[in-house]
Parts: sequence; C-alpha cells; structure tokens
Amino acid sequence: MYAVIEDSGQQFRVSEGDVLEVDLRDLAEDVSTLVFDRVLLVSAGDDVKIGTPLVDGATVEADILDREMKGKKLHVYKMRRRKSSRKKIGHRQRFVKVKVSKISA
Repeated sequence: MYAVIEDSGQQFRVSEGDVLEVDLRDLAEDVSTLVFDRVLLVSAGDDVKIGTPLVDGATVEADILDREMKGKKLHVYKMRRRKSSRKKIGHRQRFVKVKVSKISA
C-alpha cells in the first residue's frame, strides 16, 4: 500500500515505514505524530483511489523522529562581471524527520 501526499508544495510517494524529511513547522512539545490530510492518491494493490484533487477521508500518520535537523550546506555565488563585485552566501535548509506509521483511506 502506498500514497502520494502533498506538503508545502512538494509531492511525496510514501509507504508504511518510509522515513522522509518535510519542511520545518512549529510543533508543540507534546506532539509526537504528524497527520497529513492532503492525500492525492491511495493505492492498495489493484484498488487505486485518485483524488480530484484530494481523496476524501484519506490521511497519512507519521511519527516524529527528529524535530529539527539541517540539510547539506548550499553555496550561492553572486558576481557582476567587470564590476569587482562578488558575494558568497551559504544556506542550510531546516527539516523535520518523520517515519510513516499508518495510511488510511
């Protein structure tokens, strides 16, 4: 069984037990699970439910493994030719690491 979910403008194909990184969000200290309710597709063998645009009543539950982690550092160079102007900027995206525990359709 797998599902396609949408979170923060990105689509993920998930199955139970998958570990994925989603964009950082404000979470209370007592929250241990996330519920994704924007499910675009659910498939269980030959039974496929495709949403228009979302599947009614379908949710994906995920346990939080790490509340805040950082991705790889990206370096951005800006340069204007013939102007002696150069700038180097670094950026690290922050994520929440989750493990999919349940898909319900």
